[in-house]
Amino acid sequence: MKIAVLVVTGLALLTARGHAQKSSGVMTEVDGVYAQSETLYRDLHQHPELSMHEQATAATLAAGLRQLGFDVTTGVGGTGVVGLLKNGEGPIVMLRTELDALPVAEKTGLPFASTVRTEDAGGAGVAVMHACGHDLHMAAWMGAARLMAGTRARWRGTLMFVGQPGEETGRGASAMITDGFFTRFPRPAYAIAVHDDARYLAGVVGYHAGPVMTNSDSVTVTIFGKGGHGARPEATIDPIVIAARTVVALQTIVARENSPFDPAVVTVGSIHGGTRPNIIPDEVTLELTVRSYTDATRRRLSNAIDRIVKAEAAAANAPREPRIVRENVANALVNDPALTARVASALTRELGAEQVKDLSPEMVSEDFSEFQRAGGVPTLMLRVGAVARAKYEAAAATGAELPSLHSSEFAPDREPTLKAAIAAEVLTLRELMPAQGK
Repeated sequence: MKIAVLVVTGLALLTARGHAQKSSGVMTEVDGVYAQSETLYRDLHQHPELSMHEQATAATLAAGLRQLGFDVTTGVGGTGVVGLLKNGEGPIVMLRTELDALPVAEKTGLPFASTVRTEDAGGAGVAVMHACGHDLHMAAWMGAARLMAGTRARWRGTLMFVGQPGEETGRGASAMITDGFFTRFPRPAYAIAVHDDARYLAGVVGYHAGPVMTNSDSVTVTIFGKGGHGARPEATIDPIVIAARTVVALQTIVARENSPFDPAVVTVGSIHGGTRPNIIPDEVTLELTVRSYTDATRRRLSNAIDRIVKAEAAAANAPREPRIVRENVANALVNDPALTARVASALTRELGAEQVKDLSPEMVSEDFSEFQRAGGVPTLMLRVGAVARAKYEAAAATGAELPSLHSSEFAPDREPTLKAAIAAEVLTLRELMPAQGK
C-alpha cells in the first residue's frame, strides 16, 4: 500500500510539474503585469458606474490603451471604447470587456468595497456595486493589452479591444452597432470575451461549443377585471384571482409542453395589483422573464404564454383581453464550434487539462451575442472560475450555496481568477494571430 501511495504521489507530482512547465511561460508574463492589473481592479471596484453612465470607467480604459499605443475611439454607442493596434498583416481579433456595474449594495466586507450611491434611470437613489465581475474583466483586458503590446514579435494582425457599455441592461452592444460599429471600424475575423464564474474553482478556464447562454425576453402582462368591494366579490371580476390562476398555468409550459432535453425557463418575477385588503382592483400586472436556446423554442414559449394568458382571462369572463408587451433583452450566445475547438486545444496545450475544462451552458443571457447576430462574426466566450478553494471545498462538502453573480456578497478570489483570465486572453489572441512562420 505504501508503495502504491508513493507511485501515485510521484505520478501526481510529475503531472503537476508537467502542467507547471507548460504554463510557466505565459504565467511568468502574467506575473509581470499582475500588480498593475490588480491596482486597476481595486480602483474600478471602488468606483462602479451604472449601465450607459460609465463615463469615468470608459475614460480610464481609453487612457490605458492610448498609453500602450492603441488608436482609441471613445463615445461609441454612448460610452463605448474601441482601441485598435495594428502589427503587420494578419487577422483582426476583437476582445470585448463590459464597463457597467449593478444597482446592488455591497456586503462583501472587502477593504476596497464600493460605497457609491447614485440615482437610477427613474430617479431613485441606489447603491452601486460590481457584483458581476466586470471590474475583473476590465482589469484582465488591460493586462492582456499590456502583454500583447509588449510582445509584438509573437503575433501579427490587428488587435481590436472593445469596452462595451450597458451589458447588464442588454442595450450596450446594440447601441454600439447602431452607432456604426461595423462601418466605422474594421470587421473582426473573431470576437472573444471572458466572464468570471461563481460556480467553479478560481483559475479554472472553461469553454463549451454551441449555445452557452440563452435568448432572454421580458414579458409584461396586464390582466383586466372589474373592481369593487372585497366583501361583494360576486359583483366583480377579480383580476387577482385570474392572475393567480395564470401564474400557475404558465408553469405547465415548461413542465408539460416543452421537451426536458430542450432547456427553457418561464419565471413570473413580479406581480402588482390592488391597494387595500377590502378593494378588488380593476387590473393586475405580471412581469415575466422567458429563456430559451433556439428561435423555434422562443416562438413556442411566446405562443403558449399568449394562449394561456388570454384563455384564463376568457374563462373568468374578463371585460377585455389582457395586454401583452414584449421586450427582446438578449439573443442566445452561441460559441462557434470550430473557433471553440481551436482555442480549447491551445489553452489545454499551454495550461493543462486540469485547468481547462468543458463547462456546461447556463440559462443566463449576455448581449455579446449581438456582435455575432448583426455582424456574422464567429464568437467565443470563455469562463473563468472565481471561487476561493476553501469556500469551494466547504460548499462541496456541506452543500451550502455559494454567492452567485449579482449577489451583494459576490467577490472573485482575486489573484488566481485575474491571472487565469489574463493568461486565457493572451493565449487565445496569440493562437488566432500567429507570428509569421509559426
